[in-house]
Amino acid sequence: MRTRKLGLLFLLPLLAVIISLMTSANGFAAAPEPGKELLWPGGAPGATGGGDLDKPTLWIYQPDESMRNGASVVICPGGGYRGIAIDHEGHQVAKWLNENGVTAFILTYRKAPEYHHPAPMQDVQRAIRTVRARAQEWKIDPQRIGVLGFSAGGHLASTAATHFDAGDKNAADSIERASCRPDFAVLVYPVISFTTEYAHVGSRNNLLGENPDPERVKQFSNELQVTPETPPAFLIHTTEDSGVPAENSILFYLAMRKAGVSAEMHIFEKGKHGFGLGPNDPVLSQWPKLCIDWMKQRGMLEK
Repeated sequence: MRTRKLGLLFLLPLLAVIISLMTSANGFAAAPEPGKELLWPGGAPGATGGGDLDKPTLWIYQPDESMRNGASVVICPGGGYRGIAIDHEGHQVAKWLNENGVTAFILTYRKAPEYHHPAPMQDVQRAIRTVRARAQEWKIDPQRIGVLGFSAGGHLASTAATHFDAGDKNAADSIERASCRPDFAVLVYPVISFTTEYAHVGSRNNLLGENPDPERVKQFSNELQVTPETPPAFLIHTTEDSGVPAENSILFYLAMRKAGVSAEMHIFEKGKHGFGLGPNDPVLSQWPKLCIDWMKQRGMLEK
């Protein structure tokens, strides 16, 4: 009997370790390891080289099967169209979405100085088309595909929400036959306007060049491109943001109202630019929950 008790005492810590490894911090079964794929296995359009910077990719984060609800989101990290904040505006965000049953795809898009417009837009459109075309494979609903972006990635996400098409039904590539319109957009301290005093000049120049055509600047000042076909949007900003002023979100929200498109906006008082999910701030850390509540209200998270 004594030997049996000693054996159990030895096994209990081992079982605890195994259980810990099999579960997440929230008590759910751990999600599978993320995959990574090229958006264009045969080479991106307009690619100028064959290095990693010339190859836009999708990181694929699948939720645990027991939590999967069929919704999906393409994530566009920020970085001023010159870098990609892949951790706090990418991987951390994908894990948060997985915890809420959402399949997440992190887009690493082409950026300056090697690339300017139209490369980033081509990449986000291709990402949305890919997710929609392969919806059955990834067990997602092709009518519940969102786009989420931070800062300049928010500009790219708002570009996806205002510049889209139904796909080319005659394309040889099955992915190009799919629509690139997102079903909803989440914009976090987004760059939006290129024509006003609130423009983030660095993002504009990195995307369009130092002396862009005024019509092109207007074309990608996305508050000017909202129409009744623009998908619903959820916007987050802070008054304290001096890098990308909150007026960017406000202008987009007002354009949505004018077009009769549903939108929800939260502007927090405190918070510097680039806070991501706000994990270390008791106030800013509430926005992910607000976003999930908004998605639920819109029926995006129903199994």
